Amino acid sequence: MRYQRSSALFAEAKKYIPGGVNSPVRAFKAVGGEPIFVKEAKGAYLYDADGHQYIDYISSWGPLLFGHAHEPVLKAVIEKAKKGTSFGIPTEIETELAKLAVSMVPNIDKIRFVNSGTEACMSAVRLARGYTGKDKIIKFSGCYHGHSDSFLIQAGSGAVTFGSPNSPGVTQGTAKDTLLANYNDLEGVKALVQANAGEIAAIILEPVAGNMGCIIPEDTFIKGLRELCTQEDILLLFDEVMTGFRLAKGGAQEALGIDADIVMFGKVIGGGLPVGAFAARSEIMAHLAPEGPVYQAGTLSGNPLAMSAGLAMLTEIDQHPEVFESLAKKTAFLHEGIAEVLTEKGVEHQINRFGSMVSVHFCDDQVVDFASSAKGNNESFKKYFHGMLDQGIYLPPSAFESYFLNDALSYSDLAKTLEAVRAVF
Repeated sequence: MRYQRSSALFAEAKKYIPGGVNSPVRAFKAVGGEPIFVKEAKGAYLYDADGHQYIDYISSWGPLLFGHAHEPVLKAVIEKAKKGTSFGIPTEIETELAKLAVSMVPNIDKIRFVNSGTEACMSAVRLARGYTGKDKIIKFSGCYHGHSDSFLIQAGSGAVTFGSPNSPGVTQGTAKDTLLANYNDLEGVKALVQANAGEIAAIILEPVAGNMGCIIPEDTFIKGLRELCTQEDILLLFDEVMTGFRLAKGGAQEALGIDADIVMFGKVIGGGLPVGAFAARSEIMAHLAPEGPVYQAGTLSGNPLAMSAGLAMLTEIDQHPEVFESLAKKTAFLHEGIAEVLTEKGVEHQINRFGSMVSVHFCDDQVVDFASSAKGNNESFKKYFHGMLDQGIYLPPSAFESYFLNDALSYSDLAKTLEAVRAVF
């Protein structure tokens, strides 16, 4: 049995952990079968409990820009750990990371560190409501902002109706303040704003989406959102948990040329350790406790180990900005190669790509939002995923997730991946 040890570990995990995993996508429910259990990783490669090596295309879902166990990050964490792991008291390194992040990202003056992307998005929405004095937010179908109650909302029946919870435990009271729009549909957003005039505090979105595949915002859509928010005194919130410091030094704001009002970070900013953050101009951040009345706190926020990993990672990016061009070229090579094989084999497909993010969809129509992403042939994706896994290629175990490339990937790794695609089909 190829995955005997992983299978045994999964069976044991299910006795003590709900579903055997600590984040649902890891359970392989979307693709069938059982998950592999990773033992270690280095560079572009994962090694499972059964001794198999895989070329990794998730990079821990984004943070590992330079690959696994990147030496400067490892060294920083190890040296910091020798001096203590947590204090709950201010440390100098928090300011060092804040100063570097602010210098790299356009349109932010101050930043607050938290422990996850979910926490960053939840806190940013609270800050937006406190700053504007309004309650409602608009989010987009298929954009994931963590598991906070405000974000687990499904669509209502029209522009003027409220969303409803799509998870037990989320109250109708919470749901009524979250309005749902379709990605890349500016007119739909305008209709929501008109129907709820003077009540909307914020519009939140992934500026380049990664949770319904890689979905690129149309130019008129993203610019139109900025203009609409400015006209209507609505804050524009960019969830850059995935895109921050990955698409460019300044994230999606820089890559798209659009200024958001509040930006949320995660993944890369922690260098592989649990870190989230949200940032904005000084006049907005002044509303946050202890300066202002909007409360947010966390015992482990600014943890020295996490800050040291983040500082090492952002320092590497700041000193080696050529990494973005390198990653973009490798991603384009992979995109073009997969497209060539699938076209040759007569397989219906669409491939979306932005920077080092890419996704493969088994459908004919362009994928521009959640509805078009959902049209993909999931049975084809399941066969593709497991075929590639058996060939030693680890892809996201869901048709609705973006690949995240890391710069430890060599062109030999990419060529081997394309050989695997050919073999699978």
